Amino acid sequence: MQRRGLINQTTDDEGLRKHLDEKVVTLYCGFDPTADSLHIGHLVPMLMLKRFQQAGHRPVALIGGGTGMIGDPSGRSTERQLNDLQTVQHFSDRIKEQLASILNFDEGENAAVARNNYEWLSQMSVIDFLRDTGKHFGINYMLAKDSVESRLENGISFTEFSYMILQSVDFLNLYEKENCTLQIGGSDQWGNITAGMELIRRTKSGEEQEAKAFGLTVPLITKADGTKFGKTAGGAVWLDPEQTSPYEFYQFWVNTDDRDVIKFLKYFTFLSFEEIDELEKSLEQEPEKRVPHKRLAEEMTKLVHGDEALEQAQRITEALFSGDIASLNGKEIEQGFKDVPSTTFPVEEIGLVDALVEAKIASSKRQAREDIQNGAVYINGERNQDLAYVLTEEDRMDGTFVIIRRGKKKYFVLRFE
Repeated sequence: MQRRGLINQTTDDEGLRKHLDEKVVTLYCGFDPTADSLHIGHLVPMLMLKRFQQAGHRPVALIGGGTGMIGDPSGRSTERQLNDLQTVQHFSDRIKEQLASILNFDEGENAAVARNNYEWLSQMSVIDFLRDTGKHFGINYMLAKDSVESRLENGISFTEFSYMILQSVDFLNLYEKENCTLQIGGSDQWGNITAGMELIRRTKSGEEQEAKAFGLTVPLITKADGTKFGKTAGGAVWLDPEQTSPYEFYQFWVNTDDRDVIKFLKYFTFLSFEEIDELEKSLEQEPEKRVPHKRLAEEMTKLVHGDEALEQAQRITEALFSGDIASLNGKEIEQGFKDVPSTTFPVEEIGLVDALVEAKIASSKRQAREDIQNGAVYINGERNQDLAYVLTEEDRMDGTFVIIRRGKKKYFVLRFE
């Protein structure tokens, strides 16, 4: 992991190495349900859990059904919007499904387990919280943490101020119930992780033995062009295929900047260093072929969405590149032309000239006729220069779609319903 650049900080590098060599270690990472899907910003810690699992250790995926109702101040300049219990529980269920697609929860000594901190946090009374936990945290200690200090200027509520203590309770609870001795997270979680270790040290160290707990953070992922990783013009890149289609997901990775692609292959894939070295040579010698980019997109789409979705994304990509639109089915058209202008027509025949005007592909009938005569109009990938042409049921792919292309790159979807 160090060679891949995946380790930002550890609380005790030498001690942690020894600890991992001595036995099967139970470790955890928390995921707060602030939406009904995780996004690719969550992938590095998710895949870190998988890397530890592949090395024989036991991962705990902690879903923050309790902390998700409070709000983590880390990495934010303003308060989070609070969601009600029903919403958070719905988000929690969806996130558990996504974690199960990456981690092995089914078999072996080190099968992953999912836990939800709502189980224990919801049972804690205010008096228990203040007496048994709050007394171990000095205000000065908490104010010095980056997640709190960075928010003091703009203001932070007591609710979010207490988040650090609640996350510390999680580490203590998993230490007691699961023998969990390592917490991992993003670099913005360092203060929360070390606070949890401090709570374990204070409450679990005996006269003769210091309690063993460790923390490890992964680096904040940055892009070479300075833009935020995981964001596109359409917003976040979600793991849910309904929110970000497998084709869009594939395209995100295949369009990775040349300066980032090798780094991302190390961060996100399980390819060997030998293969990554070969891909780096390909990038240097034949950059126009974009071999590393395609390999990255293949690995990530297959990992998150499976083989069938990868094949579908590749078919759409190839069809759009070659112009062979007619080979696509309805679902693939929905994905590949999601952001293309679309017009709905009743299920009846319509002349091509009228269709171009009605769909605002041409500004007037005269313009439509000129475009057709000049060979600038394509129906489902085929050039059509017939001014009297009528769009019939035979033109509708999957019984619904007609794809019009005007010129080289301007696509339009006619949907017959």
